[in-house]
Amino acid sequence: HVQLVESGGGSVQAGGSLRLSCAASGFTYSSVCMGWFRQAPGKEREGVARIYTGSGNTYYADSVKGRFTISQDNAKNTLYLQMNSLKPEDTGMYQCAADTRNYCSSAMLSRGDFGYWGQGTQVTVS
Repeated sequence: HVQLVESGGGSVQAGGSLRLSCAASGFTYSSVCMGWFRQAPGKEREGVARIYTGSGNTYYADSVKGRFTISQDNAKNTLYLQMNSLKPEDTGMYQCAADTRNYCSSAMLSRGDFGYWGQGTQVTVS
């Protein structure tokens, strides 16, 4: 039974930082595609970043490049998203996602083509 549980959201002022965590269970964490997505009210879901846990290869949306860092702790089966220099437009519900098909592409992030999703954690930047 795959579970993804996000934490670390909250309210922060513009320019501040937050670190989101996603605890994963129910699959072999060492070779999966993991991603972070966000959705603001009235807007479409946006893929923010993805990582292939086997190689550590990462990809970021242009909107967060240079400000956000996706990382992992394989020993803890946990995915992270370090968010720095936050802007009001970063506000939204952030979800982590996982896919176990043994490949990981930017197209998957763009399409939201992931098999498993967490419930999300709210980030508000004012």
